[in-house]
Amino acid sequence: PGRQMQVDFGQKRVRIGSAVVVVHLLVAVLSYSRRIFVKAFLAERGDDWREGIALAFQHFGGVPRELLIDNARALVAGRDRATQTVTLHPQFAAFCRDWGIVPRACAPYRARTKGKTESGVKYVKNNGLAGRGFESFAALEAHRLDWMRMADERVHGTTREAPRERFERDEADALRCLPVRPLPSREQRLQRRVSNDCFVQVDTVRYSVPHRFVRDEVEVLVRHESVLVFADNRVIAEHERSREPHSVVRDPRHFEGLWRKPATRATSSIETFGRSLDDYAFCMGEVLS
Repeated sequence: PGRQMQVDFGQKRVRIGSAVVVVHLLVAVLSYSRRIFVKAFLAERGDDWREGIALAFQHFGGVPRELLIDNARALVAGRDRATQTVTLHPQFAAFCRDWGIVPRACAPYRARTKGKTESGVKYVKNNGLAGRGFESFAALEAHRLDWMRMADERVHGTTREAPRERFERDEADALRCLPVRPLPSREQRLQRRVSNDCFVQVDTVRYSVPHRFVRDEVEVLVRHESVLVFADNRVIAEHERSREPHSVVRDPRHFEGLWRKPATRATSSIETFGRSLDDYAFCMGEVLS
């Protein structure tokens, strides 16, 4: 109890609103009690892995001693087969140090090494999401929480016990305490080119940028609750982060001055050249006379 947590990602096509979206599911399983944690993302970047694992620790109320991971590029930078050593991605290695957890990568093409979370991914896809659609990503999140509570109360096929009962009896006290002080928040820096309609895209979500930066290369800082856009090391746009797939986050100020304001009074197309119709009528009268 309390020794190991296994974690992996799986993908599932889910209808959200009127669109079918590829949802990336981080699944974490405590190896002893079989309690399961699921978090839906729109990508599988390094910050998604770190955020999901940290949320799993918080959900379980403690930290195990060991974390069994896959050989995902966001986690493992390289492997020496001769010496059987693994080089972790620097950001993930720092994350493990922050949480005081020992990472262990399973051997390549040996899915059975982390069979508990492999089974957990299948269980989430086939039981939690199969045949379901949601009005919004928020609705998917609400269903996720309800489904995890149900999964904790079922009788597990291997242990023949409910995961929550087994957890509360044997494992809850075996987990190490959560950090007292907040750990560094997740951040991800991405390079993007501003589109012709003044937006940058992150995880299918489009965020507006001032129109003078159209076609420029910018840097996007993705935080847990906000998205900042930088040009020449200064912030040019800041938005609240959206998790609704294919949504548009717009700041009206970014489009000011892009279109000409309508004239204050109605004018004819001829008057726009600098003369009134009366001037032309006078000239025509002189010619005819």
